[in-house]
Amino acid sequence: MVLGALGFAGPVGAQVFSGAIEVIDGDTFDVGHMRVRLYGVDAPEIGQTCTNAGGAAWDCGTWVSDQVRARFEGQKARCEEVVQDLYGRSVARCTLRGKDMGRVLVQAGLALAYRKYSMAYDLDEKGAVVAGRGLHAYVMARPEEYRRAVRAERVAQKPAPDPACVIKGNINSKGRRIYHMPGQDHYDRTSISTERGERWFCSERNARAAGWRRAKR
Repeated sequence: MVLGALGFAGPVGAQVFSGAIEVIDGDTFDVGHMRVRLYGVDAPEIGQTCTNAGGAAWDCGTWVSDQVRARFEGQKARCEEVVQDLYGRSVARCTLRGKDMGRVLVQAGLALAYRKYSMAYDLDEKGAVVAGRGLHAYVMARPEEYRRAVRAERVAQKPAPDPACVIKGNINSKGRRIYHMPGQDHYDRTSISTERGERWFCSERNARAAGWRRAKR
């Protein structure tokens, strides 16, 4: 998955829905006909690796997905939407038999508290760390750091189509058009998606004329 990031599109009406769970990965499900990203938690991506005490790497992202599937698959969840993300998913708090699914996963060490968006599960994660439950028995990059590294690698592997036009015209999660110059802080980890209307520029003059502004850093 490229979540690139988990940007939020903004608040919507507090939609409540329920349905049978189909697990997509450690923190993403289909609940009935709705694609749901659990609010306030972050699980490792499928393919993300952890390292055991002997220094061997293993696919803990797939392991988490399998563990979550064994716990939740086919059961009926009730969800309350908080926001929608940039991928059109419902970011929601969900319960199963009256228990908060996010809290269950964090307490079991199958997901981490996503403190960037919520502190609701902060103490649950700390308890799992102390007890060495689940992922906390291994060495693992936080999922958001892993995603950032994946994005940076993809950007590094995908050069500008024209070597004379290397200015990156990015559209951020708020719809603002910002261009990044080589050497700026966020240049290397900024990817260009022409499908979203982003583009490469050959000069700052062209970027400004097209409605983009220069990144502050």
